Amino acid sequence: MTGNELATLLGYSAVINYSVLMVWFFCFKCAHAWLYRLHGRWFQLSVGQFDAVHYAGMALYKIGVLLLNITPYLALLLMG
Repeated sequence: MTGNELATLLGYSAVINYSVLMVWFFCFKCAHAWLYRLHGRWFQLSVGQFDAVHYAGMALYKIGVLLLNITPYLALLLMG
């Protein structure tokens, strides 16, 4: 796999991962009560804890995308 092919792969991967993040955010924002009821069947969480868990999950996911997709993509672009 050449550097250009890898850069293309990382670019598409970043777009897909950010799309997943946006879907997660919009589902969380628009269907908050339904998601809380669904998860409430399995876990004893307050609304604040539920929000904090999702916020932390989205933050970790975003950091992972930045570190594992965007940073190597930019490094490959800068190399040539």
